[in-house]
Order: sequence, then structure tokens, then C-alpha cells
Amino acid sequence: MAEMAAATRTAIYRLGGAFMISREAKGFSAELGLDGWAPYFRGRCGVLGDVDADVVTAAAGFFPADVVRDNWTAGSAVPAAAAAERYALVSHAFGRRKLAELPEADAARLAELLEIVAGSADVVGAPLFAGWRALPLPAEPRARVIQLAHVLRELRGGLHVLAVKATGLTPLEAVLTHSTALLLPSGEANAEYFGWPRPYPEITDETKERWNRAEALTEDLLEPAFAILGVDEAAELVTLLGRADKAVFG
Repeated sequence: MAEMAAATRTAIYRLGGAFMISREAKGFSAELGLDGWAPYFRGRCGVLGDVDADVVTAAAGFFPADVVRDNWTAGSAVPAAAAAERYALVSHAFGRRKLAELPEADAARLAELLEIVAGSADVVGAPLFAGWRALPLPAEPRARVIQLAHVLRELRGGLHVLAVKATGLTPLEAVLTHSTALLLPSGEANAEYFGWPRPYPEITDETKERWNRAEALTEDLLEPAFAILGVDEAAELVTLLGRADKAVFG
């Protein structure tokens, strides 16, 4: 089922991440009175609790420690658990709006399959996944799809941090090498977006090869979670994710 991790990667990444840069997320930022990365870290990483910023850096993986500390501290007046619960509501509102054209039966079945995969996964090495999986799910299918897509996005993200470290890449090298049509810029623009200061290291062929190995290892690590699906269920998941992705992104 390693091929399932690859086949579902783009849709899960996009569906589970787009709410964080949505108009609903902007409303969340205004509600909290926070700007920059502060609402993102408080909302996404609030499932870790009111911890030291180094814990957030360890879980998020790809941000400079000072960027995490500055922004996590800026949001410290908002209880972490409350911020995470409110951020989940942001994902629900995004799902109801953007998946409005997805038939409810499709949304319900997609949510069911995503929940099966999420429920079978091991939490070791993926603390944000564990935290988000523990949050209650909404009853409404379209809202449920987006929250569960985010849960699985956090699973991949946590395992990807492990894979990057295992292949000898630094977080900055990974950010620079990340080639994407997945909501983020690429190359040096990506590093700037994450807050990494210049100068940046050269990305060599060896760096790119390490990145490719990290991607393959990430998908190997994801394999046990998807293995719970039968062949027909796996094909159905890919199809329904494609429909949901099209509904949101066209």
C-alpha cells in the first residue's frame, strides 16, 4: 500500500491544508487578535498543550526555532486547547463552504474511509497527528472530510520529519528542495516564507537525491495505515479524494 500513500498525497495535503490559508482562517486570526505565524502555530499546534516552544519546534519540524518561539509566545494568552478547538471549527466552516458541490453521500463515504485509515495509524513519531486525531469530529460530512484530511496530513507531516532526519537532510535543506504544487512556494521563496534567514546552502544533486529518498521513506512509513483498506476501498478512496479535490480547487 505504499502506492496508496503516493496516490493520495496531493489531495490529502491540499484538502487538509487549504483551510489554514482561507478566509475562515483570516477570521480566526482577527478573532484572536494575532497576526503573522502566531495564529497558525496556536491553532495547528495547540493540540500539544501549553508547552515550551521547543516542543512545538520539534513537532512542526521545518521552521526555525526562533520563528516558532516568537510566534508561539505571541499567542500565549490564548489557551492552547481552546485555540486548537477553534481552529478545528475553521476547518469545518471551510469544508462546508468549499465542498458544497460534493454530493453528501460522497462526502460521508470519504469521511468514513479517511477515518478508517486515521484510526489504524500508529501515533509514534507523529505528535500533531495524535493530537488532532484526539479532537472530536463534526457530524456534518463535508466538515468531517476536511478535519480528517488534516488529521492524515499531520500523520504524513510527522513521518516526513522522521524521514528527512533519517536521510541526513537539515530542515532548511528540505524546505529549499521541496518542489510543490501543494499550496506553498518552492525553493528560496519557500525558505523565506518559513522564515529562514539567508544565506541559503546550495541545493546539489546529492541533496535532491536525499530528498527523493526521504519522500520514498515517508510513503513506506505510511504504508501500515493504508494497509487496512481492501483493494476496492483503496480505489474508492482515491476516486473520492479526487472528487473532493476538484470541488475545492477546480
